[in-house]
Amino acid sequence: MKKMSHLTRSITTAVCAALCVVLPMALHAIPNAGTLLSPMHIPVLLCGLICGWQYGLACGIIGPLLSSFITSMPAWGYLPTMMVELALYGLISGIMIRLVRTGKLLADLYISLLTAMLAGRVLTGIARALIFAPRSGNAYSLSAWATGYFVSSFPGILLQLILIPILYMALRRAKLVPSR
Repeated sequence: MKKMSHLTRSITTAVCAALCVVLPMALHAIPNAGTLLSPMHIPVLLCGLICGWQYGLACGIIGPLLSSFITSMPAWGYLPTMMVELALYGLISGIMIRLVRTGKLLADLYISLLTAMLAGRVLTGIARALIFAPRSGNAYSLSAWATGYFVSSFPGILLQLILIPILYMALRRAKLVPSR
């Protein structure tokens, strides 16, 4: 398959942004599913891997904003932090998949995913501590960051590490994602 066109990347990004609305709604019946499973992370990370950093960044901004307008999830108070976090995931996963070339696609996917997930969490924690917490008057500690971004969301992290490479490989086999 030849390289994806701008139109194909744009449509894929739109579908991923729509999934940022649909997936949380589908999991709404599960108590605390947003925190536990992080359903918006999956389409944003996948968009960055498939379409590139520009599209992943756009999806990470548009997805939570669209979801908040349509479903009020995430709530307005949490929306800016969520947009920063998801934008970083889309950006970093798209950059990393272009840079990492081990010769093994699965290794490239995992290195890109893990880097995006870790860097996104660290940078969002810094942004939250420096920008968002002082404005709201809330203290933001290292303990709160670790609990919020690693402990509480551990099931979602596992789900992402299992599901995203499977989805990417399935899309590649179906010739919907170009070979590298």
